[in-house]
Amino acid sequence: MFRRSGGQCVATFAHDEVRVLRKVAAEVVGLLTDGMDHTDPVVSRLFPDIYPERPEDSQEFRLYTEGDLKTSKIDQAGAILAALPDEGEGEVRLDGEAAEAWLRAINDARLAMGTRLEIQADTDLGEELDNAVLEDPGSSRVFQLSVYAYLGYLQESLLNALPEIR
Repeated sequence: MFRRSGGQCVATFAHDEVRVLRKVAAEVVGLLTDGMDHTDPVVSRLFPDIYPERPEDSQEFRLYTEGDLKTSKIDQAGAILAALPDEGEGEVRLDGEAAEAWLRAINDARLAMGTRLEIQADTDLGEELDNAVLEDPGSSRVFQLSVYAYLGYLQESLLNALPEIR
């Protein structure tokens, strides 16, 4: 997937990969721009309470930091959208700053998907995917687990390429 080429991280994406990455990044942007609901477990995962035992302090902290954090997360997802081809397959070249934005955006997408899919730290993703396939190979859960796994692979390949360009 991602490899180092000169001072950049480079990957070539197939048409379906571009489509999936565009959809995932757009969904993160939508989640953060369409009247963010703090009762949504995904929003709570992306914007956790800094002081869980002190709700008033958490609310005050959120008041001063959430706007910038939200803007940053939207910009990072936007970095994925900006770097991908508009349609079809294509090559993506990222400098160190863009690669770090991609890593943060992929992490946010995985946190969101993991929350929706109820993935825990001790979840065996291969086993979870196998069970989902056995239950209903055409289910949306199979697709979502596959995308979640793909994003992990993409993130790891980018992490492996990144230290070499710094």
